[in-house]
Amino acid sequence: MTDTAHRPPNRMPGDPTPRQRVERIIRVDHAGEYGAVRIYEGQLAVLGRSPAGPVIRKMAVQERQHLDTFGDLIARRRVRPTALLPLWHVAGFALGAGTALLGPRAAMACTVAVEEVIDDHYARQVEHLEDDEAELRDTCEAFRQEELDHRDVGLAHGAEGAPGYLPLTLAIKAGSRLAIWLSERI
Repeated sequence: MTDTAHRPPNRMPGDPTPRQRVERIIRVDHAGEYGAVRIYEGQLAVLGRSPAGPVIRKMAVQERQHLDTFGDLIARRRVRPTALLPLWHVAGFALGAGTALLGPRAAMACTVAVEEVIDDHYARQVEHLEDDEAELRDTCEAFRQEELDHRDVGLAHGAEGAPGYLPLTLAIKAGSRLAIWLSERI
């Protein structure tokens, strides 16, 4: 019997198994929510006492809830977290503080950029999760909707008026996509 006889349809050699795919989803989403918490912590370190502080704080609370959910899934499903958490600890805070130092609009531009990438990321996950993972799929979709709300908050609070909005958001989006790719694998 050949190897193809054991491979499910639509699966190429080297593709992750369904279990490995779910583990990647949990791992990368845990890492992403951890990074989001750190971004908001960095922004709050700079803007916490400004008029933008309460807006950022509200989004940070939701990100903490997302992180707690994926932290529970990591433990319950015995999924190895990414080895890059120490890097995301520093990079997330630096990104948050750095954009906040450019002003509240730049902090909001950071939110818009990250959330647009996360919207696409969660949408792809929801599309690939089957009925046997309905609970995880529903969690990803619910969090996706909250991330879209964060994007809308950023836009409503002047993100597009940030200095260098387009290059800033393009750079943040590229970094976010790289972080996703790395966190799925490492």
